[in-house]
Formats: sequence, C-alpha cells, structure tokens
Amino acid sequence: MQTVFTPAQLANPDIAEADKILRACVHCGFCTATCPTYVTLGDELDSPRGRIYLIKDMLEKDRPADARTVKHIDRCLSCLACMTTCPSGVHYMHLVDQARVHIEETFRRPWADRTLRRLLALVLPRPALFRLALVGALFARPLARALPGFPPFDRLRAMLRMAPASLPNPSPVDAPQTFPAEGRRRMRVALLAGCAQQVLDPRINEATIRLLTRHGCEVAAARGAGCCGALVHHLGMDKPAHAMAKANIAAWTALYDGRGPDAVVINASGCGTTVKDYGYMFRTDPNWAAPAARISLMTRDVSELMIELGLKPATRPTGLTVAYHAACSLQHGQKIVRPPKALLAAAGFAVRDVPEGHLCCGSAGTYNLLQPALAETLLARKIENIESLRPQVIAAGNIGCMTQIAAGTGIPVVHTVELLDWATGGPMPAVLVNRTAG
Repeated sequence: MQTVFTPAQLANPDIAEADKILRACVHCGFCTATCPTYVTLGDELDSPRGRIYLIKDMLEKDRPADARTVKHIDRCLSCLACMTTCPSGVHYMHLVDQARVHIEETFRRPWADRTLRRLLALVLPRPALFRLALVGALFARPLARALPGFPPFDRLRAMLRMAPASLPNPSPVDAPQTFPAEGRRRMRVALLAGCAQQVLDPRINEATIRLLTRHGCEVAAARGAGCCGALVHHLGMDKPAHAMAKANIAAWTALYDGRGPDAVVINASGCGTTVKDYGYMFRTDPNWAAPAARISLMTRDVSELMIELGLKPATRPTGLTVAYHAACSLQHGQKIVRPPKALLAAAGFAVRDVPEGHLCCGSAGTYNLLQPALAETLLARKIENIESLRPQVIAAGNIGCMTQIAAGTGIPVVHTVELLDWATGGPMPAVLVNRTAG
C-alpha cells in the first residue's frame, strides 16, 4: 500500500511505525474471511482491510477522528485473527492500537459513551472497586430484562447480564507473598494476579499456584504489581495503560534483590498478549526500554511454561470430554495453539476442537459491554459450535472468554489450569463438583 506521510510526520516514531505497517498491506483481502465483524455484518469497513484504509486516511491527513471512522474502529474486537491469516505480515494490532489513541485524543464522544468508558477504565482494573460494583449489580440483575433494547440501555443490560449471580470470597493467594516449590526448586517465577480475574474467579490463581509449585516452581506474587494495562490500552487511554505497565515492570524487576524472576507467568491470555508487548510499548523510552524488553522476553503463558516443565503423570482418571476454546489472545495474539490441548490430552482428557475456532466469542475485554449486540451474535455462534460437540466441560485460558461463554450455556466452563491441577493431584474444579452434586 502506498503512503504519503511527510518527512515531518515520519519523524514521529509512531507514525513511522504506522507507515511501515501500512506499506506491508497488499490489499489481498485474505483477512476478510476470518474477521468476525466482516463475517457477521458483510461491510468492507468492518473488515481489517477497510479499517486500514480508514486509519491510513486519518493518520496521513493528521486530522481529528470523525464519527464514521470511530464507528468502525470501535467495532473491531482486536481478536487479531487477521494477523494469523495475513500472508504479508501486517501488524494490525499496533496499527489499530495507535488509531484508538488518536481517537481518544481527537474525538469527543457523546456524554453517555464517554462516561461509560471512563467508568470501565476506573473500575475494572481495580479489584476493590470492581468487587463493589458487582455487589451493586447483584441487586440490580432482576431489572435487566425490563430495560429497553436501545442505547444506552442495551449496554446497561449487557453489564447486568454479565454480572455473576454470586461472588466468591477474595483469595489469600492474591496478596503479595512467595509460595515455595514442592521438592527440588526448578524455577523462580512471578505470577500476575490480575485484576478482574481475582474478583470473578480467584480459584484460577489458586489452581495455577498449586500446579506450578507441584512442578518445582517457586511462585511470587510481587508487591506493586497489578493490572497489566490491557483494558485501558484497548480503550485508547495510553497514559494510564503505560503507568500500569511500568508498575508491573518495576515490581517484577525488583524481585529477588533486583535479579528478577526466571519467568513471568500469565494465566489470562489477554494480559499475556499485552505484557509480551511491553518491549514494543516502551521501545523509544530510554529509561524503560531495556527493562520492558526483558520482561516481555521472559513472559510465558502458563501453558507454555507447563510444556517447558513437563506435566507430571495424572494421579487420577479423568476421561471427561473437553471442548477446548482457543482464546483469540492466545491463538492469534501469542500464536499459542498446541500447548493447552497437548497438556489436556496428556492429563487424560478427551480434547475436542471447537468448529470455527478462529472466530471470537465476543468477549474481547470490554467489547461485550460496549458493543453488546455484536457480542451477543458472536456468542450465539460460538455456543452453537461448542454444543455441537456435546462436551462435558469447556476449557479456556482467558477469564473474559470464560465469563462470556458461561453466560450462554449450561455446560461447565473452567480454566485449563484447573483441569491440569485436578488431574495431577489438586481438587476437582468447583463447577464440576457442583454439577456432580446436582
């Protein structure tokens, strides 16, 4: 694709990067076949190729974002299926992230939209505030069906629908501390406790710690580490996203008298994609470029690390049929496809691939709250594909996907690590215990 940025524009490293990405695009259109919004809506401007043209025009002319451009960029899930499909290696993620920052800086949204986005950016990354908001939602949930189906009530209804019917108690494992390895210590790792996940399902971190310590890892929850920054980053709010990233980089670097851990382990793949991008995020910052790059290089999804460690033999027969949902941030964002399925199979589960597994479930961070109609359409398609397998349990590696899918089916949904923990000596996942008791 030809571009016409001026030399003055190209002096900006972000514009220079956008120019490189745009020039890599050859208009082939392969991306349209795997883009969930294009497959659903059939609008060229809701395809990666169409959005690339909109972004190019906006950045080249250095103009404020207009409502048409915002509409179609907002509809992008950032699922990154286009990057998996693209034969030219177009780094769409960095381009659309830059477009979102430009929109945030130059476009004034309607009051209701602006307020909701600010509220989500404030609440979701902060576990205490998020828990308080969900307590309020427990009382408001019965009102969801009575709300009108048009904006802004559709978003409020979506938020109430996604709110859990009950809240688990906070887990003691999420406080800053170190968990010793069982037997010979093989590695020292830092675990990102996360933000929304520790409120919605603290059992995931508990299972992760049991699994890792059982396999010879000393696991540290670092003081000062918190939200990875993904939620606000994808809202185009660069400054708070960078502040959160810096807090994590500093916290993990300070571990073990400043030597840092052997690896940073992530059990929410949306977070993992962002943490692995810290090096790019701070590439032009002389103070943070080196430590950010180091953290990105040592970051592992928990399934990656478990492949490196080698899964212990299962201590109990499992045999359940598992529909494995490949989170977009894992399969497209991090290009991790085989490890979770190989681990589940090694643990004795009968693993089934979900048809149309490349298509997003509609969660995508805050997408299911900001674009509820599209998210619900994608969820219905995902549930139909999952239920066609008649599984006994659904496994996924991302809390957003788990919450979204659980809202659309009665089949138990668990994190992959919960099944691996159970198979190698841990407790049965709570949702399976409840199902067995029922």
